[in-house]
Amino acid sequence: MGAEQPETIAAIVAAHRAGTMTPAEMIARTYQRIRDHNDPAVFISLREEKDAIAEAEKLATKDAASLPLYGVPVAVKDNIDALGFPTTAACPAFSYTPTHDSTAVERLRAAGAIIIGKTNLDQFATGLVGVRSPYGIPRNSIREDLIPGGSSSGSATAVGAGLVPLSLGTDTAGSGRVPAMLNNIVGLKPSLGMISTAGLVPACRTLDCISVFALTVDDAALALSVMAGPDQADPFSRDRPLGPLTPFPANLRLGVPRNGQLIFFGDKKAEGAYADALKRWTALGADLVEFDLEPFYETARLLYEGPWVAERYLVIKNLLASAPDSIHPVTREITAAGARLTAADTFSALYRLQGLRKIAERTFANIDALLLPTAPTTYTTAQALANPIELNSRLGTYTNFVNLLDLCGLAVPASMRSDGVPFGITLLAPAGRDAMLASIGRVFHADTKLTVGAKGVPQAPLAPLPAGSVDEIPIAVVGAHLSGMALNGELKALSGRLVEATKTAPDYKLYALQTTPPKPGMLRVEAGKGAAIELEIWSLSSSAFGKFVNAIPAPMAIGTIRLADGRSVKGFLVEPEVLGEAREITSYGGWRKFVAEAATA
Repeated sequence: MGAEQPETIAAIVAAHRAGTMTPAEMIARTYQRIRDHNDPAVFISLREEKDAIAEAEKLATKDAASLPLYGVPVAVKDNIDALGFPTTAACPAFSYTPTHDSTAVERLRAAGAIIIGKTNLDQFATGLVGVRSPYGIPRNSIREDLIPGGSSSGSATAVGAGLVPLSLGTDTAGSGRVPAMLNNIVGLKPSLGMISTAGLVPACRTLDCISVFALTVDDAALALSVMAGPDQADPFSRDRPLGPLTPFPANLRLGVPRNGQLIFFGDKKAEGAYADALKRWTALGADLVEFDLEPFYETARLLYEGPWVAERYLVIKNLLASAPDSIHPVTREITAAGARLTAADTFSALYRLQGLRKIAERTFANIDALLLPTAPTTYTTAQALANPIELNSRLGTYTNFVNLLDLCGLAVPASMRSDGVPFGITLLAPAGRDAMLASIGRVFHADTKLTVGAKGVPQAPLAPLPAGSVDEIPIAVVGAHLSGMALNGELKALSGRLVEATKTAPDYKLYALQTTPPKPGMLRVEAGKGAAIELEIWSLSSSAFGKFVNAIPAPMAIGTIRLADGRSVKGFLVEPEVLGEAREITSYGGWRKFVAEAATA
């Protein structure tokens, strides 16, 4: 069962479509691997092998080319409903039998995936250690004495051990990222609301998301694209289109914490591994920009010290009242505290969080993504059992703030330390930038030349980006859409890439409009009678260009702009009739200079 067999989703689907392996053979291999791996703590419930094979055989009647996950075996964390399995949340007393699939599982099945089992977790998804379950502790796939990581312990170890190429986890405080690092796999934590949470047992309902474990970034992004999309059944669902993967950008800016702000709890090997990862990013062409991590740490403290614990309490309050002994003692201790919180505590924390969100927004004004260790260190199972709450909270150092600040995240393997402990980094960006994180994370992971998971399987060369991504249209922006300005996030959310900064021909005048947020209007005048105005050219896919232009409000318009070097490009102009009450600011030569001067005035 070595590297000659298809391991990744991409390789498995290709083998099935080519006929070199059938979905039924793949499913049979999966069950053989589960038997060989021989860890009863990975799955809480496993489907009958003959049923899974029968489903795989039925797929043969379908059009393989139309099914992105054709015959791919998938494991699902046991706090997500899947028809035919009980949902336990790792608490037998809580167990129920769902009457239909969760939306995420339904979409996976519709794409040709075959659900083979429900995986173990830290009970009620409370924990980053993976040792808080009555169903046992899954073995870490890389080093057996280490914790598997939680709460999605079974899902991460199943992918790391090569039992399945894809599994679903959940992520409220880091449960889709910490176990990914600990098993040398990719953990994708999407923007909140991108994957429906209908059919998910909540941990903190306002912060939960379903996450993806896979061996490569491309596999994880494919799975996300299948599950993403709004859902009437989930009031927290948001329409967040996933943009295409794009080439590595020319001027990527990654945020790294200021000197002295990183915490590794004395783990020098982790500290060295992070420093090496920064060098790798620099070699790939990224600019590293320092930022203040302290507000993010403060946000992280709110998660367990603030009122969000009450959300965990709401899920199990009836069980706490009727059968408290059925709940894991550590989970019980953490969750029971939620009963003592008041409405005043909640509003006080929400006000503070809103302030912290504004600080985070400013941080991202001139940074594309944060680049952090996935976890500061790691622990053995024995250490975690001896000191369950403190060590668990240390593992959340760089993860607990993410959903509170509405960020998306991608955890990627970075290196294997000399002591055999895997180390990983996480990229974080404002919601909606999932495709951008995948586009840069895939290049970094490939550059590490690490094998995938625990089986020593080499990474295949990076797949060329689909031809569609070359179908790009340039657009010139002169004001609030410039890098670091108020509306630049709109371009990034559509996976726009900055191509260059340049100037117009000297044929334009610039005006400050009375809009919210403040914007300039650029007007074409007689050739040579205006000034050269600074602008940026961004590139959008044709579908993103259509969406972007369609959303532009009056008095802005898209027209043809002549550049200083004689080229023409589509870009922002203004309708002249609104300029009566606007202030002319042509002499500043550009919006950025005007804004900077206005700020100091």
